[in-house]
Amino acid sequence: MGVFVTGVRPRWSDMDAFGHVNHANTVTLLEEARVDLLFTEAARHGVTDMTNGMVVARLVVDYLTPIVFTGDEIVVEMSVRELRSASFLLDYVVRDQRGDDGVIVTKAETLMVPYNVAAARPRRLDEAERDFLAGWRAGGNGA
Repeated sequence: MGVFVTGVRPRWSDMDAFGHVNHANTVTLLEEARVDLLFTEAARHGVTDMTNGMVVARLVVDYLTPIVFTGDEIVVEMSVRELRSASFLLDYVVRDQRGDDGVIVTKAETLMVPYNVAAARPRRLDEAERDFLAGWRAGGNGA
């Protein structure tokens, strides 16, 4: 269904005094998952320009239950909800473990904008980037 699934491992140091992963570290875990999709998986499909510049224009995180350190990976499911000429919206569902027993702990979204670092301004998605991202649209079948 156009969902990219990856695992990220919280670190012991990600926990706060209350024993759960704090906001800043949760955002970092989302970033690690996003890099896996937009840089690693994209490059595997021959799409490499995203590594030259991509910025988060907006971030929304909804916490449903705390993420706690167990030593195991959490699972991040990502899909593209909205694809425009110069931006796209990524949806995230974070589960505490793989499989049907994985409890949803967090939902998030990021508005991503391709960025031309040399010109210091946003740019349009190129055709290869659009095609890659279209494969991860909710309801699609992946790249």
